[in-house]
Amino acid sequence: MLDTTSPVSHPIPGPTGPRRRRRARRAAGLVALALAATSGFAATAGPSPAGATPSTTAPSTAAQQQCAPNPDAPVAVVQVSGRLDPVMVDFVQGELRRAEDDCALALVLQLNSSGAIGNEGGAADLVADIDQAAIPVAIWVGPSGSKATGAAVDLLAVADQTAAAAPGSSVEVTPGLLEARGVDAADLGDVDVGDRVSARRGAELGLLDDDTATIGDFVLNIEGFESRPTDDGENREPVTQVAFVKLPILGQLMHTVASPAVAYLLFVIGLALLLFELFTAGVGVAGVVGAGSALLGCYGLASLPTRPIGVALLLVAMFGYGVDVQTGVPRAWSGIATIAFVLGSVTLFDGLSVSWITLLIAVTGMTLGMLAGMPTMVRSRFATPTIGRDWMVGELGQARTAISPDGVVVVRDAPWRARTNRATPIEKDEAVRVVAIEGLVLEVEPESGGAQDYRERAKQRG
Repeated sequence: MLDTTSPVSHPIPGPTGPRRRRRARRAAGLVALALAATSGFAATAGPSPAGATPSTTAPSTAAQQQCAPNPDAPVAVVQVSGRLDPVMVDFVQGELRRAEDDCALALVLQLNSSGAIGNEGGAADLVADIDQAAIPVAIWVGPSGSKATGAAVDLLAVADQTAAAAPGSSVEVTPGLLEARGVDAADLGDVDVGDRVSARRGAELGLLDDDTATIGDFVLNIEGFESRPTDDGENREPVTQVAFVKLPILGQLMHTVASPAVAYLLFVIGLALLLFELFTAGVGVAGVVGAGSALLGCYGLASLPTRPIGVALLLVAMFGYGVDVQTGVPRAWSGIATIAFVLGSVTLFDGLSVSWITLLIAVTGMTLGMLAGMPTMVRSRFATPTIGRDWMVGELGQARTAISPDGVVVVRDAPWRARTNRATPIEKDEAVRVVAIEGLVLEVEPESGGAQDYRERAKQRG
């Protein structure tokens, strides 16, 4: 709740260290711009000496980068959540350019990020853009439970107007932040470089300007932001326009896909569905969904620090599962595939990790699906009414495994679970004949010398 006795314009504590120098450069730029405009007016107002030409000298670069605040331009509050991947960096840079074009009072970043692993170059460009921006940039780490670690802290270090965090949030202590705030590491007490400190502790150490509970209070305290008392006189409401901005829907999709857990799951699910479609007739929904998931997963992996060996192990796993799905029963390849899948999942990312819950779900689901679900689904797909099964009675096939009494046979290049007719054993690779069908299990007998029950033998003796 804001103090209703506070002035309309809410100043913040004076900047220190590099921020003071940036503020001085910005003020000097505005003065230079004003002087250049005044000089230009004086030169055009008075008569020119004989032979003289009007000056065409442009203002200095520093002056060109500044602009007087436009009170009609809204203050944009940009939500920066998650990893600073290329999608997020481009989005923030675009909003910064738009605010500079409008000469907005400031740009506010609502930050909750663990850094930019895999996109360090893009994050460094964003830090440079904010450091050299023509308008002030303020950063609030929030809401409660948010954090700023890794490259995200560099944004706080170059925020030249104010940087605060909500109670319950945390900020990593980095050398860059210490230098920007003019804090000596020896003055941190029991805090070490690399630790994460709470918002209140960060303010006590001088790493943050304040611990502000809400983004509304934070925006109201931006230097030059105008507000007025509410009707009840207990709070304040903004006079300066505020616009809350976040990634568009397509950007949110690509930003989500570029997270480690989502990219990993999309990639393996896509491979599994494509493998399933490989053993079914025609192209169905599974193939379309699998292709889309695999493509999105590939995009996510490409934007992350992915180890090629991890991708290779996942592909080996799919190959191994495919071999045993073809045979219809789990064998050595299923064990090899499971081991490769686990190793590929663990070693997939460099510097990033997927939660153990995600890994457990993926490994368990893939193992059960490939060892039990996939063979059943493949046989069920081939046994649909559109294909029909009556034609199989009397068909010849080949035993892929020894059948005593159960095993796998191949009929017209399709693997089926089979059971011997009246418990007559059948050797591997022996020719068989289908004599009946029970659900999805074929009842077979040897092609020659088929089994005979006691009733048939009695008829022959009679």
